[in-house]
Amino acid sequence: MTPFRFDAALRDAMADRLERFERRRHDDAGGLKRAAVAVVVVEAEQPGEAAFLLTKRTPRLRAHGGQWALPGGRLDPGETIEAAALRELEEELGVAAAPGDVIGALDDYPTRSGYLIAPVVVWLPGGVAVTPNPAEVAAAYRIRCAELFRHGSPEIVAIEESDRPIIRLPLPVATVNAPTAAVLYQFREVALAGRDTRVDHYEQPVFAWR
Repeated sequence: MTPFRFDAALRDAMADRLERFERRRHDDAGGLKRAAVAVVVVEAEQPGEAAFLLTKRTPRLRAHGGQWALPGGRLDPGETIEAAALRELEEELGVAAAPGDVIGALDDYPTRSGYLIAPVVVWLPGGVAVTPNPAEVAAAYRIRCAELFRHGSPEIVAIEESDRPIIRLPLPVATVNAPTAAVLYQFREVALAGRDTRVDHYEQPVFAWR
C-alpha cells in the first residue's frame, strides 16, 4: 500500500477532485432525518503520512451503540451540512475546525435507520489533538489513508434480507460496515483516486437497520 503524503499537494489534489465531482443531493429528504458526518484528514501517527479519523461509538448510546462511525449527527434547524459536521467534530472529538478547513462533500447517503447522511471532507493541519467525549465516543483512531486501498477491499457481500449487496472495508482496527464503509469507499474513490464512483446502491448490514 503506497502511503499518501500529508502535504499541500495532496490537499490541493483532493480539493480539486471534490470541486469537480457532481455531488448527488436529495433536496427532498423523503421523511429521512438530515445528518452530516465529517471525513477528517489529519497527519497519521507516522509523521508525514495522511490519515482519517475513525471512531467507535460508546455502547451506552441508544442508537447504533458500539458501532464504527465518523464524527457526525443530526442537523440543527437551519444548519448547513458543513456547520453540522464541524460542530459534531468538536462535540465528539474536541477538535475545533473552521469553515475554511472544509474542502468538499460527497453524495448524500440514505440509511435504513432513517437518516440522510451528507459526508463533508475536512482537512486539518498537523498536530491535531483528539480528545474523545466519553458520553459519545469509546475510542478514536487515526487510520492511514493507504489502508483504504488494501488488497481485496472493499468486500461486497450478498445478504438474504435484501436484493442489494452490503459493502464493508477491512481496516487495522476492525472490518467496518456501511454506512461508514460506503462513505469511506466513496472518499477513497473520489478524493484520493479521482474516480467518480457512486455508493448509494450499497446496502447496510441488518444490525444497522434500526
